[in-house]
Amino acid sequence: MRVLLVAIGSHGDVLPFLALAAELDRRGHAVTLAAPAPFAPMAERAGLGFHPLGTRADYADFAAEPELWHPRRGVKAAFRYVSLLTEPTYAWLAQTWRPGEGIVVGSTLSLGARVAQDKLGLPLATVHLMPFLVESRHAPPILPGFPLPGFLPPRFRHWLGRGADTYVIGPAVLPELNAFRARLGLPPVRRLRHWWNSPLRVLLTFADWFVPPQPDWPAQAVQVGFPLADRFGDADDLSPDLAAFLDAGEAPLAFTYGSAMRQGRKFFETAVRTCRRMGRRGVLLAPQDGQVPPGLPADILHVSYAPFSRLLPRCASLIHHGGIGTVAQGLAAGIPQLVVPVAFDHFDEAQRLRHLGVGSALSQRRFTPRRAAAEIRRLLTAPQVAGACAAVRARMAGSDGVPAACDALESLHPA
Repeated sequence: MRVLLVAIGSHGDVLPFLALAAELDRRGHAVTLAAPAPFAPMAERAGLGFHPLGTRADYADFAAEPELWHPRRGVKAAFRYVSLLTEPTYAWLAQTWRPGEGIVVGSTLSLGARVAQDKLGLPLATVHLMPFLVESRHAPPILPGFPLPGFLPPRFRHWLGRGADTYVIGPAVLPELNAFRARLGLPPVRRLRHWWNSPLRVLLTFADWFVPPQPDWPAQAVQVGFPLADRFGDADDLSPDLAAFLDAGEAPLAFTYGSAMRQGRKFFETAVRTCRRMGRRGVLLAPQDGQVPPGLPADILHVSYAPFSRLLPRCASLIHHGGIGTVAQGLAAGIPQLVVPVAFDHFDEAQRLRHLGVGSALSQRRFTPRRAAAEIRRLLTAPQVAGACAAVRARMAGSDGVPAACDALESLHPA
C-alpha cells in the first residue's frame, strides 16, 4: 500500500506523523511524508521519503510571528501559515496520488488534503492529536483567552465555541480557503471545525481514560491512544553533558516552553529564579537562541533538545506550556506537571491534568518565583499527587497509540 502523509505545524504536530510513517514503513508500505521544510533531516534520519511544504524561511517567519502565542489573536497568525501551505499541499497530492494505490493521512491543519478529498475523491484519514480539536456539546474543550467559571453548563461553553467559529476561526481562514475551492469548482466551507473531519475516518490520538469518548463525536472517529514519538526528534538519546548532569545530583526540575516558542525569555528567567528559591537543580530545554538568560549557575543546565522519554523519568517535575505531546510524555514518566498555558489547546490540557490529579496551572501573570515554588513544592509533597502520577504511569506503561493508529489506517485499504 502507498501512504502519503501530510503534517502541518511545529514539532508537536509533525513528530507523531514521523512515528506513523516509520511504523507503516516497517510494515512494508511505501511511505512519503509531506511537512514543513525544516523537518527534512528528521525524515532522512528515519529513512523516510520526504516532500517539503514551503521553505525554511516560511517556517521561520511563522514561528517568529509576534502574535502567534496570543490566546485569541494567535489563531489568525497560525492560519496565515496554514493558508500559505493549502494550495501547495493540494498540488502535491493531485500530482502524486493515484487511484487505488493507497491512502492519504492528514493532520488537522492539512486543509489542502481535505480539499483534495473533496475534489479528487482520494481516501483521506484525518488525525486529531489533541482533544481540543474535537467538538462536543457534552464535554466542550476549554477555549484560550476565555476564562470561565467551572459551574457553567457544557452546552453554554459549546455555544461559545460556535461563536469562536463565527467570529475568530472563520474570518481567519475561510475567505482564502473558499476562494481556492471556488477556483476548483467546489462549494464553500461554512464551518471549518466541522469540515476538517474526513468523512471516511478520523483518528483521535489520545487515550480514552484521558478523554472519555463522547456520544456526539463523529461516527467515523477511532480513538487510538497517545503516540509517543520523541525518538524521532533532533536526537534519540541524552547528550553526554546532560547525562553527566543528571548523574551528578538529585532529580532536577525540567522546564520547556515548546519547540516553536520565540517569546520564552521571561518564562526561563522565572524558571532560574524558581530553582534558586527552592534550592533545586534545573534543566532548561529551549532550542531557540535568546530564550535562556546567560550566566546560569552550575546546578542549572540549558540544552537545546532532549528526548523526553529519556529525560523525564529522571526529573522530579515538569513545568511547561501545555502542549499535548509534552503532556503525554509527562504522564508516561509519572511526574507532576505545572502548566503555564499560552494559547491554543494549552488551557484545555491544563484542566485535564488537574482533573487527573497529576498537575496544576498558573497563568503567565501568576507565574512568579514565589508562586511557582509554592505550587511545585505542593505537587512534589502531596501524597495524592504521587498516587495519581503512579496510576497514570502504570496506564501509560507499554502503551503507544502508533501501532493502533496504523492498524486503523491499514483497514482502509485491505488489499
